[in-house]
Amino acid sequence: MSRALPLPQAPRLLRRHALRAAVLGALLPALGPSHALADVQGVGASFPSVVYQAWTEQYARAHGRKVRYKPTGSGDGQKQIQARTVDFAGSDVPFSAADLASKQLVQLPMLVGGIVPAVNLKGVSQLRLDGNTLADIFRGEIRQWNHPRIAALNPGVTLPALPITRVVRKDKSGSTDAFSRYLSLVSPAFREQVGAGMLPKWPEGALAPVAAEGNDGIAQAIKATPGAISYVSFDRLHKAQLNGVLLRNAEDSDFVAASEAGFREAVRNSSMGRAGDESASLLQRPGKGAWPITVTSYILVDARPKSAAAASEALHFINWTLQSGDRLLADTGFAPLPVAVQARMAARIASVRAQDGGVINYY
Repeated sequence: MSRALPLPQAPRLLRRHALRAAVLGALLPALGPSHALADVQGVGASFPSVVYQAWTEQYARAHGRKVRYKPTGSGDGQKQIQARTVDFAGSDVPFSAADLASKQLVQLPMLVGGIVPAVNLKGVSQLRLDGNTLADIFRGEIRQWNHPRIAALNPGVTLPALPITRVVRKDKSGSTDAFSRYLSLVSPAFREQVGAGMLPKWPEGALAPVAAEGNDGIAQAIKATPGAISYVSFDRLHKAQLNGVLLRNAEDSDFVAASEAGFREAVRNSSMGRAGDESASLLQRPGKGAWPITVTSYILVDARPKSAAAASEALHFINWTLQSGDRLLADTGFAPLPVAVQARMAARIASVRAQDGGVINYY
């Protein structure tokens, strides 16, 4: 049974609440509108965006706090976090330690996934390609689906006499960076003529590819274009019911399909799996079943935010996702980080220091 306050204390308590409300009212405008509403803003990589958006929904249910993530591409994510216009940014292209120090950013690996070539070829259920043939398709050397080199990799398959329509990302994309780095790794000709990056030098003129924005835009373009080939994140492959290509991996004799098990195998056979090197390349790793275009995705945050209050909400969300780990990634089309990498993230988050000297509460 509750007990009423003695009468002399009640006015004092009311004055205390009034004073606290006045102080908070004065502080909230200084924190900016998003933080005043406990609203965290993130932008960047579209590769993991479906997972991030699912996480934000679960986080809101668990903690009653809003987090918004807009998939604008890795390049935009890097640009906006450097300008401090968002609370965090997603990127599939890691910064070096020197860049992180100079830009005063903290980089946190979040998950591992795969980029998958996908085609729209009626009557062809499983197309097989090797890296060099795939590279020659994307540099415009191979232009017809019934080309002898593609036919040699697909004995018994009737390939259509159809022009190849290559579809690439319009925006600065971490998916494109990973895909073009893989093609540059397996094909010297691609490396010299097109190169690797978030916006490679794709062929121009009559050989110019079609451009679409974001992983979802790529998926829509593939479905709408007979004879199309492009590259999407593994989760979109199933969501959009696209026809993924089987790729010959580093074992050379194996044609493998993309899978979460294949991503984990690539991690196991990399410096990330062996030594916990979070920035290690996962491309073209050895191992039976290893998917050759496996990628780590990262989140970037300000290492020296202006206020502790502004940083606490974003870091609380990020720490929650890392603590929840494997459970949140089950059946998403992505694989979790090795334990050795996960174990370092709490200290990485704790290294963030607010300029106002306040305590950042991320638990």
